[in-house]
Amino acid sequence: MSDSLDLPDAPRSASGGPSSPHAPGVSVRHGRDRGEPRFPDGPRADPAGSHFERRIRSFQPRRSRVTAGQAEALQRLWPLWGLDIDGQRVIDLAELFGNDGPVVLEIGFGMGEATAQMAAEDPGTNILAVDVHTPGQGNLLNLAHRDGLSNIRVGNGDAIILLREMLAPGSLDGLRVYFPDPWPKKRHHKRRLIQPEFLTLAATRLKPGAIVHCATDWEPYAEQMLDVLTAHPDFENTRADGGFAPRPAFRPLTRFEGQGLDKGHVVNDLLFRRVPHRDR
Repeated sequence: MSDSLDLPDAPRSASGGPSSPHAPGVSVRHGRDRGEPRFPDGPRADPAGSHFERRIRSFQPRRSRVTAGQAEALQRLWPLWGLDIDGQRVIDLAELFGNDGPVVLEIGFGMGEATAQMAAEDPGTNILAVDVHTPGQGNLLNLAHRDGLSNIRVGNGDAIILLREMLAPGSLDGLRVYFPDPWPKKRHHKRRLIQPEFLTLAATRLKPGAIVHCATDWEPYAEQMLDVLTAHPDFENTRADGGFAPRPAFRPLTRFEGQGLDKGHVVNDLLFRRVPHRDR
């Protein structure tokens, strides 16, 4: 994998980030006509549209301010490293990344700092990072460009549609779900991502031996994750005692996680292995 990327450089500020949204060849408008895309060359607002059935979703798009640097990254880098999850085709992952290395799917990456660090420390592993948070998408693209991380691709949209419609069976070498929305109210538990149906779908896309790695600071959700994964016939706990795992060295301690630990929150990691197909 190359150490540098053959991309045009944006003007840099003293801090190393883009100095202005008005980089050469990039136009970032503060106002737009009704119906005009927010980022014409960036991620689409609803890539899957109405092509698929309505269902209860485990995520809720968050509206927050996109900085000038994030906007510039979305405009300039999305055509190179972005993927709109439209459900209209099966992706050739080797073509997407430009190599045939292992691919790990990360669902929900926040602002992308941990994703970028993992990609930098393991350049031989490709990371397909999916989220619906536009500022986070722009920030991760910025980090990837700044650090020359050619093993990151940023997906925009519903990870269920990605798994079900756009990934080939047995195409993934791992799955990471870090700090998903815990949906703490009981009436919202059906929205939690880690459910038997999700694991059944994920198992079809994971190679035998692939690792599912979850982490959460919401203890009731951690217990549910442990119960659901333990009961699923396609997965086995990597822990001989059948419990939670220590945080592995490859998962960075995020700023959010550190703040939670300072407040006394307990963070639990779960590491389960995809077992080979077997008669049931």
